[in-house]
Amino acid sequence: MPYGLPHKIRVAFILQALLASLGVLLGGYLVSLLIQHGLVKVVLNDEAQHYWSLHAKSADAPLPNTRYIRGYLLADGQPAEPVPADLRPLSPGFHELEAANQLVLVDQKPEGRLYLVFPQSQARRAVFWLGVVPVTLVLLAIYALSWLTYRASWRAVSPVNWLARRVARWDPRYPDASALAPEQLPAEVQGEARQLALALHGMAGRVSEHVARERNFTRDASHELRTPLTVIRMASDMALADPGLTPRLQRSLQRIQRSGRDMEAIVDAFLLLAREANVEPLSEAFDVGEVVRHEVDAVAELLVGKPVELRLRIEGPQPMVAPPRVMHVVVGNLLRNACQYTDAGEIEVQVGEGRVVVRDTGIGMSSDALSRVFEPFFRAEEGRPQGAGLGLPIVRRLCERCGWRITLESTEGMGTTATLYYR
Repeated sequence: MPYGLPHKIRVAFILQALLASLGVLLGGYLVSLLIQHGLVKVVLNDEAQHYWSLHAKSADAPLPNTRYIRGYLLADGQPAEPVPADLRPLSPGFHELEAANQLVLVDQKPEGRLYLVFPQSQARRAVFWLGVVPVTLVLLAIYALSWLTYRASWRAVSPVNWLARRVARWDPRYPDASALAPEQLPAEVQGEARQLALALHGMAGRVSEHVARERNFTRDASHELRTPLTVIRMASDMALADPGLTPRLQRSLQRIQRSGRDMEAIVDAFLLLAREANVEPLSEAFDVGEVVRHEVDAVAELLVGKPVELRLRIEGPQPMVAPPRVMHVVVGNLLRNACQYTDAGEIEVQVGEGRVVVRDTGIGMSSDALSRVFEPFFRAEEGRPQGAGLGLPIVRRLCERCGWRITLESTEGMGTTATLYYR
């Protein structure tokens, strides 16, 4: 985990140490300038004022001549020989003579011009002891403190980092939490990290149990639900073969047979949604137009007694390899919605290249209803008794599972157009 928590802590401490170092170095540089130019200048100005006060009392007052300061006086009318040649051209003020390794203050008074010379090497020595040495000690203290703090922080987050590496190796479908068992945890994993590890261990166990139950359910349901539906379909086929059936009984058996096929398609669709995403659905070749034609025939009875015309237009063969029963469920839901919400007018179904369009002249939907139409249990008109509002959410989930796309366009009071893109 190159960009995990330890890496971020390391980078944070390095940046902190660098910024602190820059701040301390800048402060040391300013201190060196203050010592070399400010402090020495103040000392020389004080020494000059002291000399002039003595000179005012006695013209024979001795010039400053100490270990670090040497003074020269050039009085009016006196020869300049006592003053060194390199000092004579200097104007009043503070000067830095690099070649002579001197700091010079020239102070002009009516009594004459005073030259005070301070060794630059002594100023640099003061800078070293008062600037460089403290800065170095401060930097060492910062580095040592940063290192100790980093080590303490690393020890605090290392159990979390260890835990993150173990969890990152899990397969979400089959999480192996054996390394997080209480007896397998390292000694350094304590406190909140240990509580987190135990909680993840328990959660992984529950996830594994849930996956096992889901797998068992889909396997058992696939068998147990299909068996009675197969029996119903076979029994209805045999009953329909009887030539002595009355028309009424024949219509009832046909409805039973059609409902049985619908139930098989719904069971397959729900089992497809219940299976894991990496399990490919069982596909086979079929013609989309035939599926749509079958569903159009199935919903025709919903329009009995309504002044609604149902039209189907198929633009040639539309072969496809996919789960055919899922296509039955998706198209059937779209058609039933169109029949349910259309009281007069027409419903047009068009099968074209890569799409199925269901267009009606029903009640339509407002923009707010259209934005919520894929929410579970939402219904565009609550007063209608049919349906529970589960059709379109299931349709969208099935489309996402199969890689299809569905769009809805609607105008309130004018109708709705549903388009299924299956390629």
